[in-house]
Amino acid sequence: MAFPNGEPLSMITFLSAGIVLGLSAGFSPGPLMTLVISQTLRHGIREGARVAVAPLVTDLPIILIATFMLTRLEAYRAVLGAISLIGGLFVLLLAWESFRTGGVDTTVRDSAPQSLGKGAIVNLLSPYPYLFWLTVGAPMIVKGWAASPFCAGAFAAGFMGCLVGAKILIAVTAGRSRQLLSGQTYLYIMRLLGALLLVFAGILIKDGLVMLGAL
Repeated sequence: MAFPNGEPLSMITFLSAGIVLGLSAGFSPGPLMTLVISQTLRHGIREGARVAVAPLVTDLPIILIATFMLTRLEAYRAVLGAISLIGGLFVLLLAWESFRTGGVDTTVRDSAPQSLGKGAIVNLLSPYPYLFWLTVGAPMIVKGWAASPFCAGAFAAGFMGCLVGAKILIAVTAGRSRQLLSGQTYLYIMRLLGALLLVFAGILIKDGLVMLGAL
């Protein structure tokens, strides 16, 4: 397939950003991960995996609404600059949480099946998907679309694929060897993701300052 000049590199950039952010969100402790582990330990890997795919159901309307809102603001560089700065600060928070992660609680809690429904409810009630898509995800999709629909698609596919894939891997790990989630390997992964998030946060903050005319 032929692409316009420079597009393959742009696709790699957006895909890489999606992968880093998706892995960070997928491996970070939170309500959805807790439910993944709980359902896995109580009912098996399949139920944990059903929780893991919940973002595929809940995030789509958030993505569409956030992207539509941003396309209405394309002429307002100051607003977009402020959003980029907020997104950079949000990613800095994610990086900080990655560095301070001390392991995952694998204690079994009482729960029942209907895992996909429970995962969807937990994800809809969490503020993180809304914050992410409004300040980071949707701006990346809009920026990618301006370069090429392939770039926007690469970011979205990279993020959602790694987010869900990481949660499924958590379910498999919890079902077979829960010690890995509280061991050094998990901590090293989170530290590496934290470092990559710091780089990405710096890019977002720089873009925001440029749009605000501060650089």
